[in-house]
Amino acid sequence: LAKYPEIKTLMGPDPHLKWIVSGMVFTQLLACYLVKDLSWKWIFFWAYAFGGCINHSLTLAIHDISHNVAFGNKQAKWNRWFAVFANLPIGIPYSASFKKYHIDHHRYLGGDSLDVDIPTDFEGWFFCTPLRKLLWLFLQPLFYSLRPLYVNPKAITRMEILNALVQFSVDLIIYYLWGLKPVIYLIAGTILCLGVHPISGHFIAEHYMFLKGYETYSYYGPLNWLTFNVGYHMEHHDFPSIPGCRLPMVKKIAAEYYDNLPHHQSWIRVLWDFVFDDTLGPYSRVKRLCKLAKES
Repeated sequence: LAKYPEIKTLMGPDPHLKWIVSGMVFTQLLACYLVKDLSWKWIFFWAYAFGGCINHSLTLAIHDISHNVAFGNKQAKWNRWFAVFANLPIGIPYSASFKKYHIDHHRYLGGDSLDVDIPTDFEGWFFCTPLRKLLWLFLQPLFYSLRPLYVNPKAITRMEILNALVQFSVDLIIYYLWGLKPVIYLIAGTILCLGVHPISGHFIAEHYMFLKGYETYSYYGPLNWLTFNVGYHMEHHDFPSIPGCRLPMVKKIAAEYYDNLPHHQSWIRVLWDFVFDDTLGPYSRVKRLCKLAKES
């Protein structure tokens, strides 16, 4: 920032985010109507090939919204409730809990018992062969949802309760209007596309040590178009208050700081290497002891 103070002008809300996210939510609601009479094999096909891609993208929109980039820092409640709205097609309450733990991921990156993004010792010990690592990738949604309860349990917040009430109410309304298949379409898409799917390569690409000495990596490929530029991950951790749409500008302005860093070319290749490279696995993360910051 001292060298490139113009980066400060990139901070602040993204005025287009709310419209993009709203379009995705309503696209999924339309899809619920369209799939209500399909056979089960087509329900799961479209859940994986289409709906799940939108749902995974919405989880990354929620990631951006958790940094208050939809309405700005002065409208925190608007951001929280908009995240609940973005959560609707995911089928499972997610946004409020994600916000609660994602703060720690930034504040205590790799922190033992603080950053719940770090796999547990059991995960590192058991999922150590190609077949087991592949199984671990399939089970990623399960581990991401349950790991916080074991590693760093926190009291349930009022926002989490409201998130669940709104989510399950909408699920019931969809079930009442169009039956079970649209609900399964939404939830199956979320689970399948957070598991073994090209977009899910970002889970591994971001912080697993493919090279010693480097614990955060960016990815500059085309899937950033579907994921709110989450691939610009080094840039994001440097400037979490800059919305994803402007992270390429950070790299362009301060190119000397990013161009020579190791980065990924393909999230599919990341998944392949993770499974078949004996030097990689759930243990391939930096874990450090962090002092708990005092809340102001």
